[in-house]
Amino acid sequence: MDHRSNDQRLESRDKKVGRTPWSAADAPVGLRHMYADLNGGERVQGDPRGPGGPPHHMPPRRQDQRGLTLVELIVAFTIMLILTTMAVPLARSKVRAERERELRACLGDMRSAIDKYHDLNVAGYFGPIKEGTDGYPDNLEMLVEGVKVNNAQGTKMRFLRRIPRDPFSGKNEWGLRSDQDDTKSQSWGGQNVFDVYTKSSDKGSDGTPYSEW
Repeated sequence: MDHRSNDQRLESRDKKVGRTPWSAADAPVGLRHMYADLNGGERVQGDPRGPGGPPHHMPPRRQDQRGLTLVELIVAFTIMLILTTMAVPLARSKVRAERERELRACLGDMRSAIDKYHDLNVAGYFGPIKEGTDGYPDNLEMLVEGVKVNNAQGTKMRFLRRIPRDPFSGKNEWGLRSDQDDTKSQSWGGQNVFDVYTKSSDKGSDGTPYSEW
């Protein structure tokens, strides 16, 4: 009894008749794929997928790999809209607070310069006081240009480097009040410059008009 395997007997038979032994590489592409799959996915020579290549079929998609549902998209969009709506008023409030701080600083600088000029003028540093001014400056410009000191050298004393810019109007223009005007007046009597104010008609965060600051 022949104890050889079927493959060995087939190979011996083919040699006797002069036939080239069959190889999986000689089979059509479809049969080679089937042969490789039946042999545990091992690729044979001539397989266009290459040795050790990925399986011919696509791997199943994992169950946890999924996109956003319509409800999730709506919720995400709603959250973004709420955050944006909250951010706009906060940004406006921050800008207003910065302008208010700048306004207070500008008014403080000009009022300090006016008072300093008045004190020195009343003390006689600039000669006789001009009639009707009560020792206050005629205008803001003279505080920048300087006032001649009553001495032999004729030196000038300046009280402002420049007229500051109004943070609300963006201009170097301010409302003026004399010591004869009402404290809330928005028309200048022209006698002197006793006080300054912004020409903005808006109200501050405390509810009072900026022109009364």
